Amino acid sequence: MKRSTDKLERTTKAEIAPMKRIFILLAIVAALTLAASTAFAQTRAFDAKALARYDISYAKCESRFPAMQGHRDEAYLDLWRIRSNDKASARLAGVRSGAIYRAESQLVLRGTAKSSAPSASGPLELECQGLWAEHQRVVKDKR
Repeated sequence: MKRSTDKLERTTKAEIAPMKRIFILLAIVAALTLAASTAFAQTRAFDAKALARYDISYAKCESRFPAMQGHRDEAYLDLWRIRSNDKASARLAGVRSGAIYRAESQLVLRGTAKSSAPSASGPLELECQGLWAEHQRVVKDKR
């Protein structure tokens, strides 16, 4: 009788080991995926063309909502879940001093100047309010 119990215990332990390995492998894959997506967000966040379009839109928001003035970089970094620090500010300044950023800014400004019809304030206001609400939420979570 004792032999059958020993065999049962060995079988159960042998079956549990592969399950533990699967969960460990899944955890490793999840961690690597998170690290890769974070790295992708970091590089995408400092895209010169996207940053130029964002800056022009944010300037429009600042003119409509005075509370948003002076928080452009913080709000931008909060959108990408990047900690606002000297290194991130330096990277933004570097991107803004580049030729691609300047060219895209001029292109967007020419496009908005050509449109003689006034743009609908509804979508812009919603965009500004959403951006500011996201920034406020991130600031609240940091405290």
